[in-house]
Amino acid sequence: MFVFDKPIEEFSSWANETGCLIDKARKEGLKLAWDRLASQTPQCNFCEMGLSCAKCVMGPCRIIPGLDRDKGVCGADADLTVARNFGRFVAGGSAAHSDHGRDLVEVLREIGSGHATAYQIRDEGKLKRLAEEFGLSVNGDIKKVAKDVAERLGQDYSTFGPGLAFLGRLPKVRRELWDKLSITPRGIDREPVEMLHRTHMGVDCDPVSLALHAARTSLSDGWGGSMAGTEISDVIFGTPAPGKTKVNLGVLKADMVNILVHGHSPVVSEMILAAAADPAILAEAKKAGANGINIAGLCCTGNELLMRRGVPLAGNHMMTELTIVTGVVEAIVADYQCIMPSLVNIAQCYHTKFVTTSDKGHFPGAERFHFNPQNARELAGQVVLLAVEAFKKRDPNKIFIPVEPVEIMSGFSNEAILGALGGTPDPLIEAIKAGTVRGAVGIVGCNNPKLKQDHHHVTLAKELIKKDILVLVTGCATSAMGKAGLLMPEGAAMAGEKLAGLCQTLGIPPVLHVGSCVDNSRIIHLCAVLANALGVDISALPVAASAPEWYSEKAAAIGLYAVATGITTHLGLPPMILGSPALTNLAVSGLNDVVGACFIVEGDPVKAGAILDDLISSKRQGLGLSA
Repeated sequence: MFVFDKPIEEFSSWANETGCLIDKARKEGLKLAWDRLASQTPQCNFCEMGLSCAKCVMGPCRIIPGLDRDKGVCGADADLTVARNFGRFVAGGSAAHSDHGRDLVEVLREIGSGHATAYQIRDEGKLKRLAEEFGLSVNGDIKKVAKDVAERLGQDYSTFGPGLAFLGRLPKVRRELWDKLSITPRGIDREPVEMLHRTHMGVDCDPVSLALHAARTSLSDGWGGSMAGTEISDVIFGTPAPGKTKVNLGVLKADMVNILVHGHSPVVSEMILAAAADPAILAEAKKAGANGINIAGLCCTGNELLMRRGVPLAGNHMMTELTIVTGVVEAIVADYQCIMPSLVNIAQCYHTKFVTTSDKGHFPGAERFHFNPQNARELAGQVVLLAVEAFKKRDPNKIFIPVEPVEIMSGFSNEAILGALGGTPDPLIEAIKAGTVRGAVGIVGCNNPKLKQDHHHVTLAKELIKKDILVLVTGCATSAMGKAGLLMPEGAAMAGEKLAGLCQTLGIPPVLHVGSCVDNSRIIHLCAVLANALGVDISALPVAASAPEWYSEKAAAIGLYAVATGITTHLGLPPMILGSPALTNLAVSGLNDVVGACFIVEGDPVKAGAILDDLISSKRQGLGLSA
């Protein structure tokens, strides 16, 4: 069991940015995530092991294997209890990202219907490529194409559709394996709902069956909802291309109205960005005494704007509370996911307005604006003006921006990566064959206050690139890599000689930022492209994934869909399955015999780097290449 028995400083990056603001918050009487974690310690051992069950009122039950409490009231043993809990955990994560994707599909349909006039199709070429991929006509008005694509993807959310639209991207051998195992996803909404049904008392009582359906549920996210979210975001807001911007709390401006967009969906944040450029609103900011309006991002909404619009990124999950502590944030505009409820209370200690925009995400005490595709631009203007008014109430004695911003390079969509190599995967495949790029690892996901902030992300990335392993990064790992200098071409000085040479030739960093956490679908899609070009299964590729500091249900779903796709995945913390030796063994070894990949759990990022390096070597040898 994890025990929080060290000073808070051990779990944060005790540099100027984080450390000084934690100290400031303490002096101002605020409690942060690290403090709340300390107050919760020791945490429940039964919950941590997956051995508690509160799914019916015959319980709650706590399973103690080997004693007379080795079964719950219904008779569920440790293996079944853990499998039920993990299945629901994965269902929650899959539902979150897939519902994000649904929002984008609905906006695209509204554009196609002519109802969402504030939005437009920024990448018509990609829209037409998707239409052709789905067997739809690309002739006629582009709005009709948009509506047809949206309605085809809308079928993926149903039970009776023709099958997920993106499954055709997979190698044939992987599709056949999923069919054999009965884990081919049938509908994006169907699989999480069925998981909730299966885990009701008295339905599926086979832990292995539940584990396989958990895989199917996660695949409905990775190859369904998340992929829809990524592809349609590109269509509406533009497919990312490489460009430079900045990261860390230094992107906040003491002389400007600062608005932070937070959450995961670009639907609202794009309108906030447009409103902040409105001359009339800018004039109001000038009247208030500000030198302009500064938009910056947090978490994955920040990643979305960073990738497409070059909007600077203020921080990741564990930095969100500290942004308010700077005393210069006029408004945090939130949509959904990974938004700490504590932000409302901390904002009330300053002049900061905490604004919610989604009907799915209610935060008591927040300023509520119900955005939809029809009113988004109008409401965005109201929100920005609310921030302008807040600027007038700043307390100069509370202002403290501890660092200067750091420059980063972003925008590496699959189209950008392949485009830089001539438009085909062949040059990348040749670089892999030659050992210039020995392999690739996607480092993804969250921060967790149980771990030293950003340390595991950065340390693992450095261990990999010095062994000529290219790193792709998404989500909250992005700002960590950026602050460490790994998202600039100059970061190649920390890479191995061969990878460094390639980076210098192409003018790219050794760590490529490919988007928000929903954009992990870019990584699995790119793996499929490479596997199809080589004529092998994805499990044969010299690739891996890692979530060194993960915390959320979504991360569990991402990790499981990566493994089910054939990509071995490292976790810095174990999932809550250790109470079942059977499921633990299945996860860390048995899945290799089922789907050709498994989980690796290793808390030391240096050791994890060595394990992934050995994995890359073995995959290379399996392809007949030098280790």
